[in-house]
Amino acid sequence: MSSAVTEGFHRDIESGVLPPPNLAMTGQFDQSFTQNKAVLRKNTELHLAAERDDVASVKRILLEVNSRRPIGEASAEASVAPLESVDEVNESGETALFVAAKRGHASIVKELLKHSTREGVMRKNLDGLTALHIAAGHGHADIVQMLLEYDPELIKAASPSNGSPLIFAAKRGHAAVVDLLLAKDCSLFTALKSNGRNVLHLAARRAFVEVVQSLVGKDKQLGRRSDLKGQNALHMAVRGYSQEVVKLLIEADPAVVVLPDLLGNTALHVATRKARDKLVEVLLLYPETNVNATNKDHKTALDIAEELPYSPESINIRSCLSRKGASRANDLGAVKELKKALQGGINSAHSVNMAAILIAQIAFAAIFTVPSGGDNNGIPLAMSNTSVQVLIICNSIAFFASMAVVLIQVTVTKGEIEPEALAMMAEVTRKLIWLATICIFVVFMTAIYVVVGRRNEWALALITITGGVILLGSLGIKTYYEMKLRRIRSIRKKQT
Repeated sequence: MSSAVTEGFHRDIESGVLPPPNLAMTGQFDQSFTQNKAVLRKNTELHLAAERDDVASVKRILLEVNSRRPIGEASAEASVAPLESVDEVNESGETALFVAAKRGHASIVKELLKHSTREGVMRKNLDGLTALHIAAGHGHADIVQMLLEYDPELIKAASPSNGSPLIFAAKRGHAAVVDLLLAKDCSLFTALKSNGRNVLHLAARRAFVEVVQSLVGKDKQLGRRSDLKGQNALHMAVRGYSQEVVKLLIEADPAVVVLPDLLGNTALHVATRKARDKLVEVLLLYPETNVNATNKDHKTALDIAEELPYSPESINIRSCLSRKGASRANDLGAVKELKKALQGGINSAHSVNMAAILIAQIAFAAIFTVPSGGDNNGIPLAMSNTSVQVLIICNSIAFFASMAVVLIQVTVTKGEIEPEALAMMAEVTRKLIWLATICIFVVFMTAIYVVVGRRNEWALALITITGGVILLGSLGIKTYYEMKLRRIRSIRKKQT
């Protein structure tokens, strides 16, 4: 059955106004809900009537089709009889139900559903979408309700990119349809597209405030879920301009502000790179935001801000970050090294103090046990000997150096002075311990020379060589491994 509209359509093709049908193109509905507009459709009269919202014509066509059935198949109740013509498709693979669902013609949908088969309602067009996807994507909540009442299983239908009707509604900002679908099946929260993004990712990226508010109201931790790139809904939101969406996501779950993606970028990194100065200001309002977080490129938000082209936005971002104590990654590394050194100095203070006390005890005992003994007046018999004089001088230096270390350690209380000064004192005490250790070594060797060296020079030589090898060997091993560790760190630094 042809009509004036159909005849005019074919005349346009013959005259060259429209391209021939074999040049039709198809697209992905995920990109646009009207991509089939370039497809030449061979619409039936039922398609055209549905598009015009002509309920009378639809009823007439269905009645005529029903009357042409064989006598044994015709139904007295045409309003409830399934008709094959209702499931006829055009070149886009769409039935008249698709046309009515897209246009929002609820009365036509209601009439067509009376005569539709389940297979026809579940049918997908050439883009892999059902009539429910179409209706949800265009925000026709009443038609969505009708389709779900006809067949609740439609809600689980997925597009080629694994997009659910909920995702199609959310990505176009239809909050009423989102609420309706979630009321039917709350498990749709877990539905993901092929790229791993959920319904909140899409709504946040497009800054649909009402949809985001509805979603986080139903599941406050939905914002933590990440896509295949490790990006959560906040990463998507800061690519846009909506401060309200960003606030909604953070206030629902403050933890999202510190979550990095697979490249180590937090929302602050992304907002800075996109030069969203107003969103950077919003992010910095929350104490959970780590202004000096580094990504896998070892860059902080300030490093990224300084790479931005000169503009009012980039100037404002750098100013905001600086006020919040932001640092460059290189400066941050120096601070970390200082803290590490400070902590190491504090932890070693106890050991240094114990060594100093031990040396002081040895030196104190040595001064009263001078080799060769003393006379009746307590004066050492070998006092005139140069070796004994060296022994007494070095012993005294060792004693006072070690006591100085003890004095410093017991008079310094952690937290009362600046950490840098504490680290400097730790360095001074280490040097004093070195001095005391060397002096005690000299004292020992001198005592050996006085006691043994005069008659058993071979024993003196053996003791000297053995002691020297042990001490120098220990220092040599320590130096070797320190240099090796420095080389390894240098190589790693160049690789990164």
